[in-house]
Amino acid sequence: MYQVVPGGAGGTNTDVLPKQKHNRDTRPLVGAGVIGLVLVIAAVAAWCYYIASLRKAELFKTQLLDLNKDGYIIRNQGGSIVFRMDFRSGTLDLDSCTKEGEILRCGATTDRKLKFFIKTVQPKDTVQCYRVRWEELVPDIPVEHAMTYKSAHWYGGAVSAAQRWPISLSGHQAPKPFVTSDIYSNHNEFGGILESYWVSSNATAIKINNSVPFHLGWNDTEKTMYFQARYNDSPFKPNPGEAPCAELSYRVCVGLDITSIHKYMVRRYFNKPNKVPAKVMFRHPSWSTWALHKTDIDQEKLLAYAANIRKHNFNCSQLELDDRYTRRYGDFDFDQTKFPNASAMFQKLKSDGFLVSLWVHPFINYDSENFHSCVERGLFVREPTGRLPGLVRWWNGIGSILDFTNPEAREWFSSKLRSLRSRYGLSSFKFDAGEANYLPWQFSTRTHIRDPSFFTRRYTEMAIPYNDRAELRSGYQSQNISCFFRPIDRDSVWGYEFGLKSLIPTVLTLSILGYQFIQPDMIGGNAYLNRTVGNRVLPDRELYIRWLELTAFMPSMQFSIPPWEYDTEVVEIARKYTALHESIVAPRVLELAGEVLDTGDPLIRPLWWIATGDETAYKIDSQFLIGDDLMVAPVLEPGKQERDIYLPAGHWRSYKGERFDIKKPLHLTDYPVDLDEIAYFLWV
Repeated sequence: MYQVVPGGAGGTNTDVLPKQKHNRDTRPLVGAGVIGLVLVIAAVAAWCYYIASLRKAELFKTQLLDLNKDGYIIRNQGGSIVFRMDFRSGTLDLDSCTKEGEILRCGATTDRKLKFFIKTVQPKDTVQCYRVRWEELVPDIPVEHAMTYKSAHWYGGAVSAAQRWPISLSGHQAPKPFVTSDIYSNHNEFGGILESYWVSSNATAIKINNSVPFHLGWNDTEKTMYFQARYNDSPFKPNPGEAPCAELSYRVCVGLDITSIHKYMVRRYFNKPNKVPAKVMFRHPSWSTWALHKTDIDQEKLLAYAANIRKHNFNCSQLELDDRYTRRYGDFDFDQTKFPNASAMFQKLKSDGFLVSLWVHPFINYDSENFHSCVERGLFVREPTGRLPGLVRWWNGIGSILDFTNPEAREWFSSKLRSLRSRYGLSSFKFDAGEANYLPWQFSTRTHIRDPSFFTRRYTEMAIPYNDRAELRSGYQSQNISCFFRPIDRDSVWGYEFGLKSLIPTVLTLSILGYQFIQPDMIGGNAYLNRTVGNRVLPDRELYIRWLELTAFMPSMQFSIPPWEYDTEVVEIARKYTALHESIVAPRVLELAGEVLDTGDPLIRPLWWIATGDETAYKIDSQFLIGDDLMVAPVLEPGKQERDIYLPAGHWRSYKGERFDIKKPLHLTDYPVDLDEIAYFLWV
């Protein structure tokens, strides 16, 4: 019988078969289906994530540079990592980054907003450059990037007290102002000639922009250099009306080899000389009164010094009258007690064929007759309020420093030099000091300067009217001043700290920084008490001879301690090497000097210049090249009459007439070099 159940439409149940229970054996099939579905979904999600990751990775690549949240790396054309920079002032928020063509931009770190970009520039097929800029938007937050230097040899930066080639850093140094300093007074600072430029054996170079408030530090344990921008607790100052928001901007360029990338950087970013100094300054030595007489110079001694130069048959490009010819520092006329008849003295020197250069400096001591009038006229660098002149201590007392950003101070100083030149017929001037460390820590100038080292640039400009024969010991962006630059005073010792061994690394560093017309300071050093081998009055005889031999292969020579203070053999050696300098070295240097105006290429070159990719050549600091075809290997050790010499591959002839036709570099072990010899080799 049917059973009728009441209900509306669709509510009638007509089941006639009883419900059956699922078989227990079908449950694994259902589970497998669920798992399969999950796996399919996971695979699709993984594929989507993979595609997104590829797109994300592509976003943070530009040419051979890979950016991540903590820094970036750069590869060369062969795929090897040649440059690594880490961000120490924040972690980039990669979600804030975008890519537009060859520009990567990011707008934030994980905790604040900023402006960051990397722009790729390919100026030529063999060079790839990257412009990097990190700009903080909040005042007084420093920007710091850390460059790894362990995988290459680096060169450049600044001269230093214990110069090494390549750069050798020790210990841990927190970032400090990268400004010109007198390293003879403070051995731990950066030197009086510097540029924020470095080049490496990995064919990589970095140039910090001149607008950056740049501080440099390092950690030798981690093998990193710290590049920091900051205004807080710093002599750098933002422009008036600008918030002190730090910006670190620089260029990194990668090339095929170290020589070609350096050539590119010099042509692109450095000033170049616009003329060659007087040829006679390259051919004949200059003679300074300093090391021989120090401040105990007077009219009688100067005339006797000149007479002895002629008596011993030496040439003289100019006679340099050094400190101290005035009564007080800051005066601009002769002390009548020491120089009772300066006019007659100069007439006598002129009639004997001598041109005379005079030592000058930027300081006016408080007891000088000029101090009060300069204060009244506002010619000095002032303390921060601008109301009072800033007093500074320098090696000859206490005074103020002329403000060379002030046109009136520049003209006042120039007029004093013109007056001296006109009255006494002077040939030129030796411009001493000029380093930024002689500015008060907080200072004000007539024209605002962001970078204290720009004061050095302004001071070096005072030498331009005299650049045929002028000499400077400080420089910053000053390559186009076109005069001779010298390292700071050398001690009469053998070692790397201001000694003979420091000379080649220092000259090579100056050359890499674009300063090619180099006067390598006085032969034998300055003979300072307690800074001379054996604490003698004169430099050690052997040291003097080896120094003389080395200097003969530099762009210019300068005597102070004369060779006749020793014996006739030293005099003969001095005649031999001044003649060799004039006949062999000067013609080659003058030929190269003409090319410098266009190229900026060094006159004095490291061995790697012609041996790129040669690991040994990167580390040699006791040999050098003049151009590409004259290699010099002086003896720099006491008691030695032999040395090891490294000859790059090529065709060489030694000064003894030996021929070396070699397809691979050659080590000459214990090569004999007598006391009156210096080893040199010509490319044939």
